[in-house]
Amino acid sequence: MEELVKTKRRDFLKQTLSLSVFGMLANSPMRVLAKALPKKLTILHTNDWHSRIEPFPAIDKNYGGMGGAEVRAAVIKNIREKEGEILLLDAGDIFQGTPYFNFYGGELEFKLMTEMGYDCATLGNHDFDNGLDGFNKQLPHAGFSFVNANYDFSKTLLKDKILPYKIFKKKGLKIGVFGIGIELKGLVPDKLFGNTIYNDPVMIANQIALILKRDKKCDLVICLSHLGYKYNSSKVSDEVLASQTQNIDLIIGGHTHTFLPEPVIFKNLVNKNVIVNQVGWAGLQLGRIDFTFEPFINKNYSAQSSLIKFTNGEDAYMLMEG
Repeated sequence: MEELVKTKRRDFLKQTLSLSVFGMLANSPMRVLAKALPKKLTILHTNDWHSRIEPFPAIDKNYGGMGGAEVRAAVIKNIREKEGEILLLDAGDIFQGTPYFNFYGGELEFKLMTEMGYDCATLGNHDFDNGLDGFNKQLPHAGFSFVNANYDFSKTLLKDKILPYKIFKKKGLKIGVFGIGIELKGLVPDKLFGNTIYNDPVMIANQIALILKRDKKCDLVICLSHLGYKYNSSKVSDEVLASQTQNIDLIIGGHTHTFLPEPVIFKNLVNKNVIVNQVGWAGLQLGRIDFTFEPFINKNYSAQSSLIKFTNGEDAYMLMEG
């Protein structure tokens, strides 16, 4: 009996000691300090690169020698080696524009983006140019996710293959990314998008952003939009989307091929800032936005932007305040 009591006492002391050590480690100054340090996340993005695999021919009067997937891949690799985990995104119209698409049907574009380490993309109207069958055929070559929340693919062969949103965990942060697309009817032949149903982008964006921010507790909510930056009409654009929604922190846009020299800040429904950016077309530029999250400051994050231009096969960095 005495031996049994000693054994139980010894086991109790061992367990108590283990819990104490674990508690000390969990609340150690180094662990507390790590939680208190600012967290920086680098987001890189493209849009409307339209199958521009190689640089423009030297004789092109506007973009001679500029762009190309090779230099973009090298720059992305360099940034990733320096920054560690990054988020690499695309806002659609990956397809159409050079004979590479005509011959390979998008296979090469998806393979190159996979090699570059893209995390996520949305669909543009030209990504339907070979129809739903053509897009679906190339999906196995994409080692990244496609997101769109306002196209209902439930009655098409893309059912369950396009996500409404995806959550990424980078640098200890939760980042929610969702996609919003332009109305296809009248822009794309009906037979190419088939039974795809278009839903109101503002309504859907509000629903998804609320889920990501409130329910999923995302630190940052990003919309990959292929609506277009701005119109001289009531047509839904990134400007309209930013001003008529809430819970979106960043809109990465496409479709209008707008070369923004720096991101534009709009006020949302509750007077909070929404960052909107778009980097032209043809892979001529790479957008970069660095978010820094300060744990003990009421303002959750600060952002600084850079624009990377690919000029004559070389990259030139222009740093601008975000």
